[in-house]
Amino acid sequence: MHSSAEEKALAENMSAVEARTRRHRSAAPVFVLGCGRSGTKFLYHTLLSAGGFAVYHAESNAFNLLGLRFGNLAHRSNRRALLDAYYTSKLFQRTGLQPQDIDERVMEDCRNAGDFLRTVMEAIARKQGVHRWAESTPLHLLYLPLIKKVIPDALVIHIIRDGRDVAASLHRIGWIRPLAWDRARAFLVPAIFWRWIVSKGRRYGQALRGDYMEVHYEDLVQNPCEMLARIGKFIDHDLDYGRIQQVALGSVHNPNSSFSGDGKETGASTIGRWKRMFNAGEIRDIESSIGNLLVDTGYILETPTAGRHSSLAVRMMNFLYPLYFDFKLWLKSDTPLARIADKGRMGVAESDASTDAKPGTGPKAT
Repeated sequence: MHSSAEEKALAENMSAVEARTRRHRSAAPVFVLGCGRSGTKFLYHTLLSAGGFAVYHAESNAFNLLGLRFGNLAHRSNRRALLDAYYTSKLFQRTGLQPQDIDERVMEDCRNAGDFLRTVMEAIARKQGVHRWAESTPLHLLYLPLIKKVIPDALVIHIIRDGRDVAASLHRIGWIRPLAWDRARAFLVPAIFWRWIVSKGRRYGQALRGDYMEVHYEDLVQNPCEMLARIGKFIDHDLDYGRIQQVALGSVHNPNSSFSGDGKETGASTIGRWKRMFNAGEIRDIESSIGNLLVDTGYILETPTAGRHSSLAVRMMNFLYPLYFDFKLWLKSDTPLARIADKGRMGVAESDASTDAKPGTGPKAT
């Protein structure tokens, strides 16, 4: 048995470890990720509005574009090429930095996309007098294993929204396009994309254990105080609802909705639009395609089980599109084609972006 002195020393040691862990967590970078149109920007701007985070009004695209487009950043020439392009982009202009704020550090210490992102975001934080930063590029959900490898202290919040509402939004703005022969069922492709990317994100996230959290968009909208308390505990940050409402940066003040100005909208609600946008047959096809994941993530299906049958064409889409998305991701991430990726997401000059852009059809979000 331990003596009282030993027990006291053990308790003090455990308290010291917990204090160090808490200090570490309270300064850790936060990644707010999810399928596009799921509320990633809303949650990201909510965190920024709470104070204490570097304010950066852009997606960094560090892993899904910069780290791929410019090759292995362990090579000095690639780092130089990255910086030369970055300095002419809107991504850099929105940092509020000058080249001299990051140039030497990137050239001397940067070896991968994580090093680059941390260097830029820490420079922004220093300039703004805050101690931590957050990032919100939705497609970074596909790079979670790499992100955690190169930024080990990263905390990840995966925001999940009803896939039917996501499909409605993505279909409306045309981000996920069908292949030519599936145009009659174009509404279904965004739903399959939601299932594909959310499933990957959840699988990757579960491997992160205590550094990964799932948040439902609907809960954040309908029960903000309760959800902010949970998120604040996870990231060890004060998320005061009153302050957030008062500061209201970005989409907290101006919602980033694909339905803005739609005369058919009857209210301000962003939940359940799919019921007004899709007919019964379309809802049946969507729920037959993504119903299992909807249920797994806590959503209630509209179509009775007996009615969730699908045609051969729909079954083929459910089988082939995830393979297609995987193939495009592989081409972009693991082949030399990554070096000719479209620089449009950097916000470079239109003439420069058009040089690299390749016109075509099919899903483009990956």
